[in-house]
Amino acid sequence: MLEVAGLSLAYATRRGAVQALQGVSLAIPRGGAMGLVGESGSGKSSLVLALLGLLGKGASLSAERMRFAEDDLRAAAARLRGARIGTVFQDPAGALNPALRVGLQVAEPLMQHRGLAPRAALARAVELLGEMGLPRPAEVADAYPHQLSGGMKQRAVIATALACEPELLLLDEPTTALDVTVEAQILDLLERLRRERGVAMLLVSHNLGIVDRLCEEVTVLYAGRVVEQGPVQALLSAPLHPYTRGLLAALPRADRGGMQRLRPIPGSLPDLTRPDPGCHFRPRCPFAAPGCEAPQALRPAAAPEPGRGERGGDPAGLVRAAGVRRVLCHRAEALAGTPWPAEEAPPAARPPIGGTLLEAEGLAKRFRLGGGVLRLLAPRAEVRAVDGVSLALRRGEVLGLVGESGSGKSTLGRLLLRLLPADAGAIRLEGAPVPAEPGPGFRRRAQIVFQNPDGSLNPRQTVEQALLRPLLRFGIASGAAAEREVDRLLELVRLGPAYRARYPHQMSGGEKQRVAIARALASRPDLLVCDEAVSALDVSVQAAVLNLLEELRDRLGVGYLFISHDIGVVAHIADRIAVMYRGGVVEEGPVEAVLAPPYHPYTQALLSAVPLLGRRERAGARLRLAGDVSTPAPARGCRFAHRCPARLGPVCEEQAPPPRLAGPGHVIACHRPLEELARAPHALLAAE
Repeated sequence: MLEVAGLSLAYATRRGAVQALQGVSLAIPRGGAMGLVGESGSGKSSLVLALLGLLGKGASLSAERMRFAEDDLRAAAARLRGARIGTVFQDPAGALNPALRVGLQVAEPLMQHRGLAPRAALARAVELLGEMGLPRPAEVADAYPHQLSGGMKQRAVIATALACEPELLLLDEPTTALDVTVEAQILDLLERLRRERGVAMLLVSHNLGIVDRLCEEVTVLYAGRVVEQGPVQALLSAPLHPYTRGLLAALPRADRGGMQRLRPIPGSLPDLTRPDPGCHFRPRCPFAAPGCEAPQALRPAAAPEPGRGERGGDPAGLVRAAGVRRVLCHRAEALAGTPWPAEEAPPAARPPIGGTLLEAEGLAKRFRLGGGVLRLLAPRAEVRAVDGVSLALRRGEVLGLVGESGSGKSTLGRLLLRLLPADAGAIRLEGAPVPAEPGPGFRRRAQIVFQNPDGSLNPRQTVEQALLRPLLRFGIASGAAAEREVDRLLELVRLGPAYRARYPHQMSGGEKQRVAIARALASRPDLLVCDEAVSALDVSVQAAVLNLLEELRDRLGVGYLFISHDIGVVAHIADRIAVMYRGGVVEEGPVEAVLAPPYHPYTQALLSAVPLLGRRERAGARLRLAGDVSTPAPARGCRFAHRCPARLGPVCEEQAPPPRLAGPGHVIACHRPLEELARAPHALLAAE
């Protein structure tokens, strides 16, 4: 269906041509799925744009072959785009026109490529939205993008891509910003499209669990070159190239918890205006040796013997059954089975967790709903974003907060920082009440790190100006002392003095997030709320930032409220987990207790939706929830009853479940007997 051979791509810049892709080759059969993985800047999205013919005027493209079925993509991309080749980009809010109704945008390809009349195209658009699992598709079609949740917008984008029944789907990080349940629904949908329609797919993702779940083959890109290719299960169970080993070592795993420290890949991508004729990865590779400076060729390589893989053997025989594997490393066979090295100096023992830092009691916040589809899907005039939440956080502790989008996690974080006024409830910091409008003392001690550093850093301020602001605002330092403090903060987040004069656009995403963390730490806070602070980072940068947060927790005794939809990240860094649904905490306890039975049914559904390496064989055992958080629920009773697969009947719909102690510090709010909840299958057992 798709064949690419020897594709090279360069972008003209003031510093010279950037060699974004060099000699990339891959092939996808009808109904096949290829994963494309690598760090940000490796050239993944550039390859997608090249296939679509959407490169700008400054791009220079060459290839031996670029064929889609019988067509040469270099000449036919514009004609095939939207008709036979569908595309789903990472950001649905950017892919949808905010000024047009959703139904018209889904119908547009049908009118453009199939010649359908507007009425017929809109009727088919409603059918497509229904096929995507959206509730009340006619109302959704009549809504504008801003009236839909992130998951609903992404499903509308997929409906648009599928409108003309394409034979190939190009998926560029289609689930990065989605919570695990919506992500699972979209992956189920994509699997069904492959099975029922024979759609071929090229999936770009930094989430290796999703690639393992959906794809049959995988291509690993590094700095524009293919460094490894092969069957996905064999490649991920026994990687051959050192770079692939590094990606796996940096991956936080929900099924492994926080037992081991993540091992990020040191350094950064090379300067592609001066491509290295030898191995691109050599400056960052812990296995570099004489010969790596010579040109490398992508060549067939024998798979490692069973039992020699880095992930602990191959009991299913996947490596033995693997097809052709190719690797760009002359030392691949010599390094077979060698794990990615651990840190030379392991971190010191973690200091004990201190006394209670923050207490919240009965916090509540309601918002009036907007118009349009929001009022149709949730007809009540108000939504209880936070509904009587009580929790406590100790000094030096990490409390993970998980739940679907719309569960109230970010609202709770802002209430705790008094960035939003609470309708009810009390907050105490080390026993002292925090007023509704706290003074500078509380603001200094409680800070926040947002998800997107581009939105939270002023593009017109240098790093030095951003870090000086809180020092001067809170009277911590001035003059030469403030200058020294800026250097200390940069050293704290492992950035050198050279970064003082840089603007946000002159840094990578990981570097910008480190600056945001340094700014939050400038006031020497006791409490730090991390609201999706690592969700937009690729796995290596994410590992470095997580390790940094752990070091700062141990050195400074900071308490974290860590909000994330990535349960693997929360399982790695948190001491305790609180699970939120529709404004309330349905389960709370130590990490090891929450991630194993007994589960609240909602917790079980969240964990079941996590894409884990090696769990493909257990796909039939996955628990899927109907609807989403916005689905109307009973006014009283269990807040999860309307979607719960284990509800008992009227008692769940009429009576609020009492919190019950399932173990030391482990509380579950459910009517089901604890003995019955304990018999649930373990949701995080990987089949590896």
